[in-house]
Amino acid sequence: MSDHFAAKLRRIEEIIDAGLDAAATVRVLEMLGGGGISAADLEHGILYSETLPKGREPGFSPEQRHLHFLWDAFDKLPLCLLVPFSIPFRRMLAGRLFARRGEAFVCEENVRFNFGQFLGVGCNVFFNRGVFLGTKGGLEIGEAVALAEDVRVFTHGHSEASHMERSYAKVVIEDHAKIYAGAVIMPGVRVGREA
Repeated sequence: MSDHFAAKLRRIEEIIDAGLDAAATVRVLEMLGGGGISAADLEHGILYSETLPKGREPGFSPEQRHLHFLWDAFDKLPLCLLVPFSIPFRRMLAGRLFARRGEAFVCEENVRFNFGQFLGVGCNVFFNRGVFLGTKGGLEIGEAVALAEDVRVFTHGHSEASHMERSYAKVVIEDHAKIYAGAVIMPGVRVGREA
């Protein structure tokens, strides 16, 4: 990583480690080349995940909420395309958002998840562009796993009669599994080691 990007990442990490409130989130967003939102907007707005049942049950801490906002907002900025900054930045956020994040995590742009606190990721894991992780029921990803472009993982379902009746089932992807482009993994599935 260049000295320029390393220094920028260190400054952002210092702001986050000092306590990520709405004002600090706006500062970080501005350092990333974004803007156009105020601390008051962040304090009064809600994220889509917060409208979901699991968003109300465990909820988000204020810091989790701001970290989720930064994760999603980052991918709308040009800086998200510059690998020497974007990969370490996403890795840093994942270390604060996920239940577990191993070393050497690599995540491309436009990876979405709804509840980072229900997502465990091992070492040497790679998420390619456009991955969606519905983590409401829990998702555990082992070591050296790769998810290719546009993979979808779902950990919840709805009843046939009512969208409000939901069921949740954890998904486990074991070590060294590779999930190829466009694959859809349904609730309760276990993908075996080296699959």
